[in-house]
Amino acid sequence: MLSLRSLYQIGYGPSSSHTMGPARAIKMIKEEHPDITHFQVTLYNSLALTGKGHLTEEAMLHSAFPSTIEFQTKIDLEKFANTILVLGYKNDELISTDEVKSTGGGRIVFVGRESLETHVYPHQNFNEIKAYCRKHHLSLYDYVVTFEGLEIVDFLKDIWNAMKDAIQRGITIDGTLPGPLKVKRKAKTLIEKVMVNEPSEITENRLVSAYAFAVSEENAAGGIIVTAPTCGACGVLPAVLYYMREKHAFIDDTRVIKALAVAGLIGNLIKHNASISGAVAGCQAEVGSACSMAAAAHATLFNLSINQVEYAAEIAMEHHLGLTCDPINGYVQIPCIERNAVAALRAIDACGLSYFLSDSRKISFDTVIETMYQTGLSMHTDYKETSMAGLAKHYKGTDENCW
Repeated sequence: MLSLRSLYQIGYGPSSSHTMGPARAIKMIKEEHPDITHFQVTLYNSLALTGKGHLTEEAMLHSAFPSTIEFQTKIDLEKFANTILVLGYKNDELISTDEVKSTGGGRIVFVGRESLETHVYPHQNFNEIKAYCRKHHLSLYDYVVTFEGLEIVDFLKDIWNAMKDAIQRGITIDGTLPGPLKVKRKAKTLIEKVMVNEPSEITENRLVSAYAFAVSEENAAGGIIVTAPTCGACGVLPAVLYYMREKHAFIDDTRVIKALAVAGLIGNLIKHNASISGAVAGCQAEVGSACSMAAAAHATLFNLSINQVEYAAEIAMEHHLGLTCDPINGYVQIPCIERNAVAALRAIDACGLSYFLSDSRKISFDTVIETMYQTGLSMHTDYKETSMAGLAKHYKGTDENCW
């Protein structure tokens, strides 16, 4: 498996696969061929169908000013879900041709090229990791540090600071998000809208949701966020960590860093053995993965056992199985923002169940990852970030029936 540095990335929203990945591809090709004068780019499948709402064109133009971008809106099942064909020209001469897959979380793969990425973890699934930890008397955090080195701590501190910054910005801003949907920001309202004699459980629901909305709204507005594991699911993990850090005096930044490490390990396992891309496996691969990461992080904050951490992550994913990716108009707004808040709350509940029931569980985390992936592969293409089905199809462009 790759380093956590490839999972957690600080960058601009609204989509890691549709903005970060394509922009990175163009930049890399430009660096390899500095004499290129212009590009001809063709986007396929999810990139083409939701690229407008995801601001793909703007991200690529900002990266290296390609001359023309074509959106091939007819689905090509022979190509990967997020495919970019990049032709580089020196004046009128074609000097480079690259087909690139944007696989999720900002990661890209050049078709036909050997990957230069370095795998730092020798184990391939959770069961192997758990066996190694038991043999060497390690916690999951110790396992991460064993293979990443202590320098990963400073990296995770930067990730935590970026997550906090996104929340703190998001809860202070109101107004409307960009795009034709005219979605109002709600994080600030959730922070300020305190009920009279508000029960503690309502307060928790409101605040966790506010923090998830804050990050997701920053993402939708093109602000700086952390892929956790993607831009579309970036609000789940920060919301849980931030709320628990505020609520419990015994949870300090050191515990949060350990929780981030374990959450990253969970996200890495999903990325390595399945997918974190909505275009490949639906939103179960994005928000479902983020919920698993947040549940594992929550369990780590409370020093739960490896079995309990695993069960929390498994519950979180199991109850997102089959979740479709159907962004209205291709914007990472509806249902994405609200979905982040629901998943953050579900992560907390999943950890609570694991605390009491981990000794009676039947399903391993490895099994649920494989199940999610196979479910995603079986899902109809229209439900995988194409905006051709689900809410994206049935939304009528009006809220006249919502009062």
